Amino acid sequence: MSTLYDDVSFIVRNKNRRLVFEALDEPKIPTRLSKELKVNIGFVSNILIELLQRKLIVCLNPNEKRHRYYKRTPKGNNVLKEIAKIKE
Repeated sequence: MSTLYDDVSFIVRNKNRRLVFEALDEPKIPTRLSKELKVNIGFVSNILIELLQRKLIVCLNPNEKRHRYYKRTPKGNNVLKEIAKIKE
């Protein structure tokens, strides 16, 4: 199990991971994230898998094959708050 600061470090050490994580302020599908952030869809998909494994995000409709919506979990929101403190 990872600690809060393990997760903070995991997010901030990769630019694209941080962009995707911060962009999930509302439910979004990978295609939208890719277009908004100008990041390759393959990178977005891999990042989403990593974030899911750490329970920082959740898939809102996991039974769908396409158009899966993702958003941050309460744990993910706590990590984001810590990242915001670091920026200050």
